[in-house]
Parts: sequence; structure tokens; C-alpha cells
Amino acid sequence: MTAAVLGSALLMAPACASPSVTGEAAHELVSKQGAFLLDVRTPGEFSGGHIDGATNIPVQELEAQLSTLAAKKDQDIVVYCRSGHRSAQAAGILKQAGFTRVHDLGSISNWK
Repeated sequence: MTAAVLGSALLMAPACASPSVTGEAAHELVSKQGAFLLDVRTPGEFSGGHIDGATNIPVQELEAQLSTLAAKKDQDIVVYCRSGHRSAQAAGILKQAGFTRVHDLGSISNWK
């Protein structure tokens, strides 16, 4: 594939999946209903700033850490990252593992 064809293919691909929950709804889930807030960015990104109360499990470690989240299988979980790509990936991993109430906030900037 030439660089020009590859470049146009990349431009047509969506940047990330759409969030499944708005910032306002996510905030309500966390603050009023006790949802678990999961940040799937790297530890460096997390230490650079995160939403208060969030737990950091990088998406690349999520499958290996599923047993630590087992008690939350039927609890609301709000997942986010920097842009929305990793949160969509993490939401898929959680749903495939049987987590039933996963809400993808997408980007941390969506938090209200």
C-alpha cells in the first residue's frame, strides 16, 4: 500500500468509538450512585492528573487485572482515557468478561 493510499485510509477511519455515556450522566453515576471510576491511561498520564476517586489500571494490563475487579461485575463502571480509544477497548474487554454495567465516558475531557 502506498503512503498516499494508506494516508487516505487513515483519514477515513474513525478516531475512536463514540462514548456510551455523557459527562453529566457519568458524573451522576459516580457521585450519586457510587459507580466505580476506571482510568485506563498509563501510570504517567494518571499521575499527571486524573478524575478524583478514579482507579488506574492501564488498558494493556486490564485483562490480567480482571480478577481484582470481580466484585464489581454487576456494579456500574465508568471508564475513561485521554482520547476515547483505550476506554472503548477497555469497555469491550470488560463486557466480554461478563461485566454488565459498563459505561464508556471516552475522553477525560468529557467529564463534567
